[in-house]
Amino acid sequence: MKHWIQAARLRTLPLSVSGIILGSFYAMSQSMFNWKIVLLALSTTLGLQILSNFANDYGDGVKGTDNDDRIGPKRAIQSGVISPAQMKRAMLITSVLTMLSASLLIYFSFKTYHFGYSVFFFILGLLAVASAIRYTVGNSAYGYRGYGDLFVFIFFGWVSTVGIYFMFAKSLENGYLLFLPATAIGFLSVGVLNLNNMRDEASDRKSGKQTLVVRMGGENAKKYHYFLIVGAMLLVVLFALLNDFHFDQYLFLIVYIPLIKHLKTVRNNTEPRDLDPELKKLALSTFMLSVLLSLCLIYFLSDILVNNA
Repeated sequence: MKHWIQAARLRTLPLSVSGIILGSFYAMSQSMFNWKIVLLALSTTLGLQILSNFANDYGDGVKGTDNDDRIGPKRAIQSGVISPAQMKRAMLITSVLTMLSASLLIYFSFKTYHFGYSVFFFILGLLAVASAIRYTVGNSAYGYRGYGDLFVFIFFGWVSTVGIYFMFAKSLENGYLLFLPATAIGFLSVGVLNLNNMRDEASDRKSGKQTLVVRMGGENAKKYHYFLIVGAMLLVVLFALLNDFHFDQYLFLIVYIPLIKHLKTVRNNTEPRDLDPELKKLALSTFMLSVLLSLCLIYFLSDILVNNA
């Protein structure tokens, strides 16, 4: 059990639910909410993240990318505590459970009234499962061709945040501003992947894994990282301004303190292995940003209710 928990990489899980939290509470700020939808969305997203972690362990393990040159913590297949066959079975079981959760989520969101939406989100669920697996598994794994950043941005940012909102609202007519923080969550999620790839640049280059960092080089990867983090911070502030946040609704700015410290650490970094602790810090900062911004949105709702009472 200990080895399976390690293979699930618990430190990545808060990041995966950030978009779900924000999109759900944005819907709540518009007087739309259902705990069944929220809980099923969380279980589906966690299932996808764990599946992705299992698949990464398997894909990098059988390809030999996870070797003694790798800086981060040892993976399960790399260390031999879990066999490739066992990991494949775990991937299959996790895929089935995730799609079951996704199917229940779709049913409780749309029931029988929006068949077209149900079909669309079911296909989206299948694509999410396939993307989680194909990141490192197979000869055409997209993570080995530098497309990981794009998929992380789409699924962790737009699909997660805007998708859960759409399940409540059945429309984006009043939710177009949500694309701003959804893009920010996507940028920060890509930032975590970029940190991981900056840490592993030397070993990835040696093993032929053409991540975006390997393609652009370490210095350009730092500039790209600044763009992601600063861009996310600006987008959230713009979202607050366009929503006419009160002064006391800018509580989320507290999270900018660790984000700025993180940027300074990345700027001054000369040893890739020292970036490893920053992954957890950035992931938790993203999670806290989504939580605090969500609380600010609920404050906005309560203020409206009081004024209309």
